[in-house]
Amino acid sequence: MKASVTKGLGQGFAVEDITIGDPVGHEVRIAVKASGLCHSDLSVATFIGGEFPVVLGHEVAGEVVEVGPLVSQVKVGDHVVGSLIQYCGSCVNCLGGRSYICLRPEATLRGADQASRLSWNGAPVAQGMGLGGFAQEVLVHENQLAVVPDEMPWAPAALLGCGVLTGAGAVLRSAEVRQGDTVVVIGAGGVGLNAVNGARLAGAEKIIVTDLEDVKLDRARAFGATHVVNSRTADPVEAVRDITGHGADHVFDFVGVRPVTAQAMQMLGRGGGLYLIGVGGMDAGVDVSALTALTYSQKVQGVYMGSSEIKRDLPFYASMYLQGRMNLDDLITKRIALDEIDAGYESLTDPSSGRVVITDLS
Repeated sequence: MKASVTKGLGQGFAVEDITIGDPVGHEVRIAVKASGLCHSDLSVATFIGGEFPVVLGHEVAGEVVEVGPLVSQVKVGDHVVGSLIQYCGSCVNCLGGRSYICLRPEATLRGADQASRLSWNGAPVAQGMGLGGFAQEVLVHENQLAVVPDEMPWAPAALLGCGVLTGAGAVLRSAEVRQGDTVVVIGAGGVGLNAVNGARLAGAEKIIVTDLEDVKLDRARAFGATHVVNSRTADPVEAVRDITGHGADHVFDFVGVRPVTAQAMQMLGRGGGLYLIGVGGMDAGVDVSALTALTYSQKVQGVYMGSSEIKRDLPFYASMYLQGRMNLDDLITKRIALDEIDAGYESLTDPSSGRVVITDLS
């Protein structure tokens, strides 16, 4: 099959003919129909590194074409969405409804004594985040998949497994935003816009979005933001306090730069929560006054993948989309072919660009 292989740091994405194995155990082979470009994969390819060569791509939607002998949750012909959440299903965290922080995520992978799922010229190829979605097919453990309705279009379906889970999940699952709450979303990129989607679903009264780019703020308003603040031209802390009158109930930081996160902390009202999702650098973080946090009953929480349970949440978001209650179509501004990944990532440097999705895998 054809796959986009990253051979080393800074070497980009090159389409090669590689070999994919037959499913064993709980593995499922899927014909990929759409695969989203996420900055996390670009970071691995350009500066984080890892095992090379590797097939990256973790926002995957496709159709099941073959299943291993132990598979029980999906069947041939099912339409599925993949997620980078890898969970064993039997540790205390999984059994306690927190599979997103599974203690044994490696249980979804093949052992060292087994052949690699992917190979190129006879040598093993790593599989990014257990998925490897920049390819015509993927071979993945069934725990990383959720079945969605057949009528769900492929391109928006691909976005469900990462950006939607993280953004909407931060609001609905991590913060458990309630009807009438006030919400601040810092950063109007794709994940931030999904937080706006989530805030609308939750019934938030005020949804305030801050960003440096007017074009992004215009999109945020189209997605349902009730107020927008350009933090390049206005003090965002003052603006939030003017809008809310007392500070926000929930602030979601999708930027992860220390000065911005410090501002986010100052936006909180009494009993408010700051949720850290974005990481803009290795020094990302915030200084917290214990006295202030105690006096005003405030909290700071890190959020991984929106605290999501994929078997429950992915079908839910698909349902919200099909009911017209969640805007995913307008997230996508470009559809590309498998051999256009480098250009696709380059296009994401344009502030007016939304999400880029591979839909031509021929």
